[in-house]
Amino acid sequence: MSNVTPEITLSARNLSRSFGNLTVIHDVSLELKRGEVLGLLGHNGAGKSTTMQMLTGCLTPDNGDIEICGIDLARKPMHAKAHIGYLPETPPLYRELSVDDYLSFAARLRGIKPGEVSDALNRAKQRCGLTAVGHKIIGTLSKGYQQRIGIAQAIIHSPSVIVLDEPTVGLDPMQIRDVRTLIRELGDAHSVILSTHSLSEVESICDRVEILHRGTLVYSGTTAALDSHGGEAGKLEENFIRLTEQSEAETPS
Repeated sequence: MSNVTPEITLSARNLSRSFGNLTVIHDVSLELKRGEVLGLLGHNGAGKSTTMQMLTGCLTPDNGDIEICGIDLARKPMHAKAHIGYLPETPPLYRELSVDDYLSFAARLRGIKPGEVSDALNRAKQRCGLTAVGHKIIGTLSKGYQQRIGIAQAIIHSPSVIVLDEPTVGLDPMQIRDVRTLIRELGDAHSVILSTHSLSEVESICDRVEILHRGTLVYSGTTAALDSHGGEAGKLEENFIRLTEQSEAETPS
């Protein structure tokens, strides 16, 4: 095994964000390494989507800095965003288009040269299990397939960083299994950060986990360390609850 430190592909330092008088993100810092899957875990309303929107440049933080592959997101947004693939919680699909037409459009938006669009399209479809449905209209496909299409548009330009906001929400158990397998495979070649409120999702596919509670990071470490946090293994759910309850008790009313 190599002793070389993995390359940092995403670095966020001291992020804060308010809406009016309500501060929803408090001094959040995190890093993502090449070849890992990082889970941003938290209850609904914890601030996960707001954090994801800041990491992808869709929302400007009030304070803090973000670098994508060493590029400052605020100073060079176009250059930094070229290294990001993003799937928001609601996939940005044109349901009246065929899968092939939509992904070709996504490839052109990402600046892929016309002569290279076909190869990029075929690679994305193969990786996401969409080869057999390229000619079908997106609106006629199941939610599981639509989620795969959303992931395909996020990876069609081979980004270094893939950001997935609640990628399995609303899927049935078989669809969840398939999408989780795909995410784990993507983590072998890219850096992946995903938000979720599912402990089983973190346990099955994530190398590391950051727990967000009321906009504050209350835990950062490996999934295995969270499972045995406090000295006893097999306590993932109990440790998650304890950490969030402890943070709740320490938050001023």
